[in-house]
Amino acid sequence: MLRVIFSMFVLAGLSTDLVRAQVPVAANPTEVKPAVPKQYTVETHKDIRYRTDADSDKDRHTLDVYCPKGAKNFPVVLFVHGGSWESGNKSIYAGFGEIFAKQGIGFVICNYRLTPKVKHPGHIEDVASAFAWTCENMGKYGGNTDGIFLCGHSAGGHLVSLLATDPQYLKVHKHSPAEIKGVAAFSGVYRIYHNESIFEKAFGANEELCKKASPLFNVKGKHPPFLIAYADKDYEHLDEMAKDMHAALQKAECPSELLLCKNRNHITIIVKFAEESDPLNQAFRNFVLGKNK
Repeated sequence: MLRVIFSMFVLAGLSTDLVRAQVPVAANPTEVKPAVPKQYTVETHKDIRYRTDADSDKDRHTLDVYCPKGAKNFPVVLFVHGGSWESGNKSIYAGFGEIFAKQGIGFVICNYRLTPKVKHPGHIEDVASAFAWTCENMGKYGGNTDGIFLCGHSAGGHLVSLLATDPQYLKVHKHSPAEIKGVAAFSGVYRIYHNESIFEKAFGANEELCKKASPLFNVKGKHPPFLIAYADKDYEHLDEMAKDMHAALQKAECPSELLLCKNRNHITIIVKFAEESDPLNQAFRNFVLGKNK
């Protein structure tokens, strides 16, 4: 069943043209009051190596930084792209960096190694390394490193959620999920199925390993606040996963917001996120700016 449901996940790697596409949508699909931040000039730093050891990958262990020029103590977001854990590139999402840095939010967009070159936990280990770099270096650019925000779409939503709910990956870098100020996951995957072929390339078929790789099963105690968004025309069962993750966080008494994005599918939810007028863009902006205290 899930083989069909997730067969198009690779499209979440997107293309530059798709991200720039204009998709018709009904006006004001959700009730979100937008913040109206000051507009900044954007300062960009590209292709920074967040790993430089002998085993590092010169292309996949890199990130781009977008800063609001002249701003001090601005909130910092680490964005993790989707693509079924086997495709995607930070360069596709440059527009996000430009838009949010202009609004006073520092945006760090990372690459990570992909399947088949690596399997789990290779992807999440790279995201943990990128997070550690962000914590340790964004202060030099004027960012507030007293808590970093995470944001991800599709497979990226899985990775940021796993990083926030399983401390083992940050512990290696002498960091912890307590340093995560908030997690925004869009059309994320919160449960990995050991008996579905779509997950086998990236995770294998070991039931216990797949369960441990599932953010849903790692919600047990205090976790950062979450903003969980899904599309009304998303892939089947992603809505159930989003609701289950939200419910698990609430049961654990962790702050969680659940946002249904109307007139969206798995791809357009992230394509339209690039527009300042988009309700998800506005909800995310409020989520970040409201917690940067």
